[in-house]
Amino acid sequence: MIRSLFSLAALLMGSAFLLFAGGLNSLILPIRGEAEGFTAASLGLLGTGWALGYVVGCLRTPTLVARVGHIRAFGAMCAIAAIAVLLSLILITPWVWIPVRALSGFCFAGAAMIVESWLNERTDASSRGRVFGVYTMVNLAATTAGQLILTLGDATGYVFFALAAIVYCMALLPTAISATTTPAPLTQVSLNLRALWRNSPIAVFAVMMVGVSNASFGTLAAVYAARIGMSLSEIALFASIPILAGAVSQIPVGIASDRFDRRKVLIGVSLLALVADGLFIALGSMGPPVVMALAALFGATVFAMYPVIVAHANDHAEPGSFIQVSGGLLLVFGIGSIFGPTVAGFAMTSFGAATLFAVTGGAHALLIAFAILRIATAPAVSPENKTRIRARLLARGSTPETLAMAANQKEFDARDKAAAPDSAPG
Repeated sequence: MIRSLFSLAALLMGSAFLLFAGGLNSLILPIRGEAEGFTAASLGLLGTGWALGYVVGCLRTPTLVARVGHIRAFGAMCAIAAIAVLLSLILITPWVWIPVRALSGFCFAGAAMIVESWLNERTDASSRGRVFGVYTMVNLAATTAGQLILTLGDATGYVFFALAAIVYCMALLPTAISATTTPAPLTQVSLNLRALWRNSPIAVFAVMMVGVSNASFGTLAAVYAARIGMSLSEIALFASIPILAGAVSQIPVGIASDRFDRRKVLIGVSLLALVADGLFIALGSMGPPVVMALAALFGATVFAMYPVIVAHANDHAEPGSFIQVSGGLLLVFGIGSIFGPTVAGFAMTSFGAATLFAVTGGAHALLIAFAILRIATAPAVSPENKTRIRARLLARGSTPETLAMAANQKEFDARDKAAAPDSAPG
């Protein structure tokens, strides 16, 4: 029993190292790039590269692990992620940073999937929900700590790049010293847009728009904050407050979503996000206290949308298909994350920092319009046919294995059955 708890704690620590390094790396790059005079367009392409690499990583890691094994694949992912961070320090140019950031996204996705696969293997059905809750809180704390540590030093030096590389290497330790059996094969998902659209058009469109919005903000929030005159400490807080606000807001939004038409709840949350977008454009020059308050409102809305969308899609899905539907929507979210930072980056370069929120506002307005159209043309799901909403923070950092951890036993068994080879006829 003690050995089992120890191994679980070690894996959670490995995940914390991954998220700490990822949070630090994601914030130090735009801050350093802004200090080096990179354009907002080139910094936006960093987010595009990361999202592209992350989507490919989610799709290809199961095949890689099947070929070389969990431990070797995980070691390679962490090592390459550390190399990518150091290359960003040595070769300070966007033409190197963009492809290197894509490589980081691929490795981050792969490493996260392998850790989550190990956690899934070590957790039985009765405790999976509690483990997933602890896992989510650990990752939230690690990501926030990785961003806030920037307040302790100089972002124009080499220390934070070296620290991120060191912590990526530290994430190797839990699996390197593990003496347990190899986990089951990783969860595989496919991107079948036609099937997803037939299941729930609003879920596909909405999750794409949320990907555009959230990735734009996640990539360029530090650039926006620097250009309105914030200090390094204020920039780190500005990037962290929305995540924390989103963690808190998911509880009331989830309750409302379970009681009322999820599409109407999504419209209400999107309207509040649109208000935050407009206030950023109108009041962004009012000083740090106002901007921090707006960041909290923005995060409380945009990070609460994804679970509502996934729950609505699963209301319409066949029983036991949670992982397949949610995995497909995760990849659609990733596609939106590819396009959003590019559009926002070029907009900020051409028209100024505040146009970041014109882009996010445009995505939220389109989401609202499409949701209203669907309400007018399709009936609401009856309360007895609704699935129970599951809180899912940091959707950009989720993988198909994260979805497996969040699944109930019936959905988990359905995944395993789908992954098992057909038995020979008797």
